[in-house]
Amino acid sequence: MAAKLDLHLLEGLYAIYWLEANASIPAWALGEGFVSISHSDEELSVVCLQNRVPPEVKAERDWRCLSLAGPFDFALTGILASVLNPLAQAGVGIFAVSTFNTDYVLVKGHQLKRAVAALEQAGHVVHGVKQKP
Repeated sequence: MAAKLDLHLLEGLYAIYWLEANASIPAWALGEGFVSISHSDEELSVVCLQNRVPPEVKAERDWRCLSLAGPFDFALTGILASVLNPLAQAGVGIFAVSTFNTDYVLVKGHQLKRAVAALEQAGHVVHGVKQKP
Protein backbone atom coordinates (compact mmCIF):
# COMPACT_ATOMS: atom_id res chain seq x y z
CA MET A 1 0.00 0.00 0.00
CA ALA A 2 1.46 3.35 -1.03
CA ALA A 3 1.95 6.11 1.52
CA LYS A 4 -0.82 8.67 1.81
CA LEU A 5 0.74 12.10 1.82
CA ASP A 6 -0.05 15.74 2.48
CA LEU A 7 0.90 18.04 -0.39
CA HIS A 8 0.82 21.82 -0.41
CA LEU A 9 0.16 23.93 -3.49
CA LEU A 10 2.62 26.82 -3.47
CA GLU A 11 1.48 30.32 -4.43
CA GLY A 12 2.21 31.67 -7.89
CA LEU A 13 3.27 30.43 -11.28
CA TYR A 14 6.72 28.94 -11.78
CA ALA A 15 9.11 28.75 -14.70
CA ILE A 16 11.81 26.23 -15.47
CA TYR A 17 14.56 27.85 -17.42
CA TRP A 18 17.69 26.77 -19.19
CA LEU A 19 21.07 28.45 -19.41
CA GLU A 20 24.44 27.37 -20.80
CA ALA A 21 26.48 25.16 -18.46
CA ASN A 22 29.06 27.91 -17.94
CA ALA A 23 26.47 30.58 -17.11
CA SER A 24 26.36 32.25 -13.71
CA ILE A 25 23.21 32.06 -11.63
CA PRO A 26 21.33 35.28 -12.40
CA ALA A 27 20.54 37.44 -9.37
CA TRP A 28 16.93 37.75 -10.53
CA ALA A 29 16.42 34.00 -10.03
CA LEU A 30 16.90 34.20 -6.28
CA GLY A 31 14.30 35.46 -3.87
CA GLU A 32 10.97 34.44 -2.41
CA GLY A 33 9.20 31.22 -3.25
CA PHE A 34 10.68 27.89 -4.19
CA VAL A 35 13.98 28.07 -6.08
CA SER A 36 15.91 25.09 -7.40
CA ILE A 37 19.26 25.29 -9.15
CA SER A 38 20.78 22.28 -10.93
CA HIS A 39 24.06 22.26 -12.78
CA SER A 40 25.53 19.60 -15.04
CA ASP A 41 28.23 19.53 -17.72
CA GLU A 42 25.46 20.24 -20.28
CA GLU A 43 23.35 22.93 -18.64
CA LEU A 44 22.27 25.12 -15.77
CA SER A 45 18.58 24.65 -14.96
CA VAL A 46 16.71 26.92 -12.58
CA VAL A 47 13.17 26.80 -11.23
CA CYS A 48 11.77 29.98 -9.72
CA LEU A 49 8.69 32.17 -9.69
CA GLN A 50 7.90 33.00 -13.28
CA ASN A 51 7.45 36.74 -12.72
CA ARG A 52 11.22 37.02 -12.15
CA VAL A 53 12.25 35.40 -15.46
CA PRO A 54 12.92 37.92 -18.26
CA PRO A 55 10.86 37.23 -21.40
CA GLU A 56 13.92 36.63 -23.58
CA VAL A 57 15.14 33.73 -21.42
CA LYS A 58 14.46 30.23 -22.80
CA ALA A 59 11.94 28.84 -20.31
CA GLU A 60 8.97 26.58 -19.80
CA ARG A 61 6.38 28.77 -18.12
CA ASP A 62 3.02 28.42 -16.33
CA TRP A 63 3.89 25.62 -13.90
CA ARG A 64 2.26 25.13 -10.50
CA CYS A 65 4.34 23.70 -7.68
CA LEU A 66 3.25 21.06 -5.17
CA SER A 67 5.41 20.45 -2.11
CA LEU A 68 5.28 17.07 -0.37
CA ALA A 69 5.05 17.56 3.40
CA GLY A 70 8.40 16.21 4.62
CA PRO A 71 10.96 15.63 5.85
CA PHE A 72 11.26 12.01 4.78
CA ASP A 73 13.72 9.45 6.07
CA PHE A 74 16.13 8.45 3.32
CA ALA A 75 15.38 4.78 4.11
CA LEU A 76 11.75 5.18 3.00
CA THR A 77 10.97 3.95 -0.50
CA GLY A 78 8.23 4.82 -2.96
CA ILE A 79 7.38 8.28 -1.59
CA LEU A 80 7.79 10.12 -4.87
CA ALA A 81 6.39 7.19 -6.87
CA SER A 82 3.18 7.33 -4.81
CA VAL A 83 2.64 10.83 -6.22
CA LEU A 84 4.04 10.39 -9.72
CA ASN A 85 2.22 7.16 -10.58
CA PRO A 86 -1.32 8.60 -10.17
CA LEU A 87 -0.28 11.67 -12.16
CA ALA A 88 1.13 9.52 -14.95
CA GLN A 89 -2.05 7.42 -15.02
CA ALA A 90 -4.07 10.65 -15.33
CA GLY A 91 -1.89 11.87 -18.22
CA VAL A 92 -0.38 14.74 -16.24
CA GLY A 93 3.17 15.69 -17.19
CA ILE A 94 5.51 16.61 -14.35
CA PHE A 95 8.85 18.15 -13.48
CA ALA A 96 10.14 16.79 -10.16
CA VAL A 97 12.82 18.23 -7.88
CA SER A 98 14.13 16.65 -4.72
CA THR A 99 15.78 18.44 -1.82
CA PHE A 100 17.34 17.09 1.35
CA ASN A 101 14.02 17.16 3.26
CA THR A 102 11.33 16.68 0.65
CA ASP A 103 10.22 16.60 -2.98
CA TYR A 104 8.51 19.14 -5.21
CA VAL A 105 6.36 18.23 -8.17
CA LEU A 106 5.53 20.83 -10.78
CA VAL A 107 2.56 20.42 -13.11
CA LYS A 108 1.40 22.72 -15.89
CA GLY A 109 -1.23 25.18 -14.66
CA HIS A 110 -3.81 23.95 -17.16
CA GLN A 111 -3.43 20.41 -15.73
CA LEU A 112 -3.67 21.39 -12.06
CA LYS A 113 -7.32 20.40 -11.63
CA ARG A 114 -6.69 16.97 -13.18
CA ALA A 115 -3.54 16.55 -11.05
CA VAL A 116 -5.34 17.37 -7.80
CA ALA A 117 -8.20 15.00 -8.65
CA ALA A 118 -5.75 12.16 -9.41
CA LEU A 119 -3.80 12.76 -6.20
CA GLU A 120 -6.93 12.88 -4.06
CA GLN A 121 -8.29 9.73 -5.71
CA ALA A 122 -4.99 8.04 -4.73
CA GLY A 123 -5.66 9.02 -1.11
CA HIS A 124 -3.38 12.04 -0.83
CA VAL A 125 -4.53 15.38 0.61
CA VAL A 126 -3.73 18.54 -1.37
CA HIS A 127 -3.79 21.75 0.68
CA GLY A 128 -3.99 25.27 -0.70
CA VAL A 129 -6.23 24.65 -3.68
CA LYS A 130 -8.94 27.27 -3.75
CA GLN A 131 -12.34 25.78 -4.44
CA LYS A 132 -14.75 27.73 -6.62
CA PRO A 133 -18.04 28.58 -4.81
